Amino acid sequence: MSNERNEPMDEPQLEISVDASRELVDIGLAVLLDIRQPFELELEGAVDGAVSVPLFRLKQLLGKHLSEEEQELLDADEPDERDFQHFLSLINQHHVRQDQILLCLCNSGRRSLRAAQLLRDLGYARSLSVREGFRGWQEREKAD
Repeated sequence: MSNERNEPMDEPQLEISVDASRELVDIGLAVLLDIRQPFELELEGAVDGAVSVPLFRLKQLLGKHLSEEEQELLDADEPDERDFQHFLSLINQHHVRQDQILLCLCNSGRRSLRAAQLLRDLGYARSLSVREGFRGWQEREKAD
């Protein structure tokens, strides 16, 4: 079965609007994961209350292949078991259940789609990508 855009109906939604994301974070129902690289946070600023888990580091810790460009941006060695345990403890200190809502935020919303899918593959079924990313988040903050 499919909808009018020929997309499978049983495929779970991976995106959420900025407005819905902000509301979930504000009332404490979701954890916001900022997956931008550290240099992006320095250049553009961070989101208050967000947990910084850069996507390339996340991919590496989950054993996913990094492109040469990603590895260069990350500029790190291969992760070991301690790195993976650190990642899990970082995630778990903000939520202890795998059914908690995790909102992935990048600059525009593209990388966060990959991050949300990686987290779902890890068992965090309620991982979502914030559509429009940091840019959209920042626009809403300025409008308030």
